[in-house]
Amino acid sequence: MSEGKNLSVEEKKELLKKLMKEKASKPTIHAKPAIENQVQGDLSVFARVEEFPEVQTLAAQFDTLQMLQVENPYFRVNEGIVNDKTRIDGRELISFSSYNYIGLSGDSRVSQAAKDAIDRYGTSVSASRIATGERPIHRELEKEIAEMLGVEDAIVLVSGHATNVTVIGHLMRPGKDLIVYDSLSHNSIIEGCVLSGARRIAFPHENWEELDKILTEVRGDYERVLIAIEGVYSMDGDIANLPRFIEIKKKHHALLMVDEAHSMGVIGPRGLGIRDYFGAEGTDVDLWMATFSKSFASCGGYIAGSRKLIDYLKYNTPGFVYSVGISPANAGAALAAARIMRSEPQRALKTQSNARYFLDKAKERGLNTGPSKDSAVIPVITGNSAHALILADALFKDGINVQPILYPAVPDNEARLRFFITSDHTEAEIDETVEKCANQLSRIRRDMADVAFPKSMLG
Repeated sequence: MSEGKNLSVEEKKELLKKLMKEKASKPTIHAKPAIENQVQGDLSVFARVEEFPEVQTLAAQFDTLQMLQVENPYFRVNEGIVNDKTRIDGRELISFSSYNYIGLSGDSRVSQAAKDAIDRYGTSVSASRIATGERPIHRELEKEIAEMLGVEDAIVLVSGHATNVTVIGHLMRPGKDLIVYDSLSHNSIIEGCVLSGARRIAFPHENWEELDKILTEVRGDYERVLIAIEGVYSMDGDIANLPRFIEIKKKHHALLMVDEAHSMGVIGPRGLGIRDYFGAEGTDVDLWMATFSKSFASCGGYIAGSRKLIDYLKYNTPGFVYSVGISPANAGAALAAARIMRSEPQRALKTQSNARYFLDKAKERGLNTGPSKDSAVIPVITGNSAHALILADALFKDGINVQPILYPAVPDNEARLRFFITSDHTEAEIDETVEKCANQLSRIRRDMADVAFPKSMLG
């Protein structure tokens, strides 16, 4: 069987079985316990990156893609602005792989604001803000965010991921404090928990009752306790029950942090996030967090809350104090986007309408969309990593760009395609996408019904 030709369904089945058999015949590499004695043998192997087991595993995954004649779906080059459409390798495709939820990346007003900021302040502020990097546009942006959320102040950092890592990592302390976080929390939250050295406990996803039980049992053993949740969860598209978490925070004298990366600008009657969605008070949450890379059409992140909190973070948080300030272009774009977001709530309402339409059509065709509701994140769960990969490849060839989410990012039986809905999508584009997705998935399941895919094959 030649690897260079187009494989038939039967040939692909045989190839998959062969790969699985070869994999099963190889010894399993288990993690070794902590080293107690001097390492024996050839130490030079630890200085050759290509010999690292994890690097070899990645190379094997690329080989599998090549043999299955499935294109690598990652790092594809989008050749222009991405909204409901994108251009890749000269082809125009319907795009569901962008966080440009309300269409502000590419909006002429946002682009002009970034250009104006460069003309006035240059391309970099060239220093930490606590040194000589402070610019008027930084405080304008922070004031705008605080007003949006109904709190006293905000702090802007250069990276959304780094915002969670450095703030959680610095605010919570080893040996004294506890962090309880949703089991589906973003990597940035978990990395911040690890960095802090505080005790960390994951509670079952969205299970506020279990969180209450945990804190009832252990709250008295710690000084500071941080509850970390998200506004919209980026894999499932469901929304946290904020009022319940506020109740628990108050009951147990804890701090509450809400990551609004995928909710700010999208949900709520004014599109102003989970606070808007539930009609909560801004002061009910201690740390509001979001990224600028989604609805704000920029790059960076923020924390908003009380003035005392923000003052403390500005003078002490390593990721702020020892990092350059957010660039003028990014600050200008985020500020313009925030102002448009507040003055044009119809953008968020259109996104919400499109998401409901997609969800309804997907359910009509029997697609498993998980718990997604009222958000712009809609999964189509295939229940198998290989099926998700093959489905994404088939849709790409059919003019639709959507990313597969595979094991170990999610459990193998929850592998999926993840659709990001925007205000720019049309009902015709959604109809076409759902129809092609349902038909292709049905074909794949039929053709590959007798092939079992071990979760370790692609993970």
